[in-house]
Amino acid sequence: MPELKQRLLSLLNKEALKRGEFVLSSGKKSNYYLDGRIITLTPEGAYLVASIMLDFVKGMGIDAIGGPTLGADPIVGALAVLSHINGTAIKTFIVRKSAKTHGAARQIEGPALEKGAKVVLVDDVATTGQALIEAKQALEREGVVVQEAIVVVDRQEGALENLARAGLKLRSIFTVADFGLLAPSRDPAKG
Repeated sequence: MPELKQRLLSLLNKEALKRGEFVLSSGKKSNYYLDGRIITLTPEGAYLVASIMLDFVKGMGIDAIGGPTLGADPIVGALAVLSHINGTAIKTFIVRKSAKTHGAARQIEGPALEKGAKVVLVDDVATTGQALIEAKQALEREGVVVQEAIVVVDRQEGALENLARAGLKLRSIFTVADFGLLAPSRDPAKG
C-alpha cells in the first residue's frame, strides 16, 4: 500500500490542491482547497482511493460501505466495482442530505440495509465532520450500526474530535500535514 498512497498523494498535490481564498462547506474560510472529486472522478484516482480504503476495511466484517453525497459518490462507485473484481463484493450506499419528496422518498440510496447491518462511512475530505455525523444519524434511524468513518484527507479542523463526540472513529489516508499545510487551529502564526 505505501506505493499506492504515494501515487495518490502525488495526484492530490498536482491536481486537487488549490491555493487562494475559499469558503468551505462548513462555512469556514481557508487559504487552500482540496477538491477530492478531481481525483476520485479519474480512473487512476478512483482505483487508488478504492484500493486503499478496501485495505482499511479488510477483516472488519462489514455489510456495506457508503457515505454522504456528493463527496462519497465516486468513491462508493469505485469501491463497489473494485470489491467485485477482487472477489470480495460489498454493498455500497449513498446518504442524501434529506429524504427525497418523490419516488421511494428515501434518504439512503442503494441496496437495502437490514437493521443491525454494520457499515463504514467514507468521504473525500473532512473539515468539521458534520456531513459524516448527519449520515451516521440517518443510518442509525434505520437501525444500521456505523463502525467508523474513513476519508481521503482530514483537514484537521475538528472532524476527528467532533466524530469522537458522536461516537465515531475517524481514519484518514492523509492529513493536511502530508501536504505541508497546517490546520488553521494549529497554525503558530495565528496563536
